[in-house]
Amino acid sequence: MKIPTLRRPGGFTLIELLVVIAIIVVLAAAGFAAGQQAMNRAKKLTSEATAKALENAITNFQVEYSCLPNVGDKVKTNTGDGVRLLNILLGLETETVKLQNVRMLKLLQAKETKTKSGGLLYKLSGRSAEGLYDAWGSPFTVEMDTKYEERLRITLGSKTTILNGRSVAVYSPGLDKKFGTADDIKSW
Repeated sequence: MKIPTLRRPGGFTLIELLVVIAIIVVLAAAGFAAGQQAMNRAKKLTSEATAKALENAITNFQVEYSCLPNVGDKVKTNTGDGVRLLNILLGLETETVKLQNVRMLKLLQAKETKTKSGGLLYKLSGRSAEGLYDAWGSPFTVEMDTKYEERLRITLGSKTTILNGRSVAVYSPGLDKKFGTADDIKSW
């Protein structure tokens, strides 16, 4: 005589399925976080390259014309004097009375953008700049040693840095949009 045995039907139980789904969710979240960190590192490197390109363009202007552009000692690249600085460095000046880049040299090379983030934004006409922005949409700040002391005093948040032997510094707040934190974009 055969003794009946209890057989479990094929497939997974609800608990087993939930455990597998939970493991997949944890792995996906870890992968997403790592991907975000890699993207932010790439954006920071790109923004630092843009800041250095702007600093180099101003330095090249100084070498070419034996003076810094006459736009003030501290400007943001999305305001009147900052945009004027960009147009000077791009050889797009429209002022004929006080033309600073008289040879109309294109000293600034920067990635172009169609939005206010990650590069150089031109006006619709394409004949002048509208602003220069880091990867998170903040304008760059440019400080120049207009007294020609070869020394800049830069304050970001509560931190002050003395830059000896420099006539130009470019920076922006980075991802968190706060100065004085580890993600600040700096040209030095």
